[in-house]
Amino acid sequence: MSDADQRYSVSEFVSRTAERDRGQGLFEFETERLLEVNLNGMVWTKMGSMVAYTGGIKFVREGILEQGIGNLLKKAVSGEGARLTKAEGQGKLYLADQGKKITILNLQNETIVVNGQDLLAFEPAIKYEIKMAKKLAAMAAGGLFNIRLTGTGMVAVASHYDPMTLRVSPGSPVFTDPQATVMWSGSLEPKFKTDVSLKTFIGRTSGESYQMHFEGDGWVVIQPFEEGIMGAQG
Repeated sequence: MSDADQRYSVSEFVSRTAERDRGQGLFEFETERLLEVNLNGMVWTKMGSMVAYTGGIKFVREGILEQGIGNLLKKAVSGEGARLTKAEGQGKLYLADQGKKITILNLQNETIVVNGQDLLAFEPAIKYEIKMAKKLAAMAAGGLFNIRLTGTGMVAVASHYDPMTLRVSPGSPVFTDPQATVMWSGSLEPKFKTDVSLKTFIGRTSGESYQMHFEGDGWVVIQPFEEGIMGAQG
């Protein structure tokens, strides 16, 4: 077999794409779009994100009262109770989200807020709370709910293409499209701004009619993509 033939052989393909243990701990990258979880216990995952696993792992959808009575109404409205799944057991779990690029963050007693549609997985030591958009306008723009994560542990976030972080400082606010906003620092409380001038002459509004207004001291992450509205999305 010639070198050219060997280059495209089945055995070469299998060898080149084979799973590799990189020794990175609980969360490790198989590729930038495929997350390996070396599971020995439990981890929270986005519902529907499992693409494969080995070993003994079972999946349990989050209970409606998992986070207490206080979140019952939020879960009923947002559907968040059906979006998180517990993966429990021991083995290797592989997660992906529509080919989105994955970012791993190791929180050290910190707080971040993630678009509900972009959160891929996180450790059980991390406390989470659903944050509902308070204005109907924000909900219509696709910012129905976000998830506030607090504590120490690993978090995996998925974004379309390469994310970019914008610094927010006092006197220098940042405005973003809700559908392109991935996450932000827990020190910020965004407001929703409506730009009436961006409405079209046929009565429909562009995606930029609704904006998230970040002011204070922190950061916000955006992606070069506007995620579509799918019922109760983030």
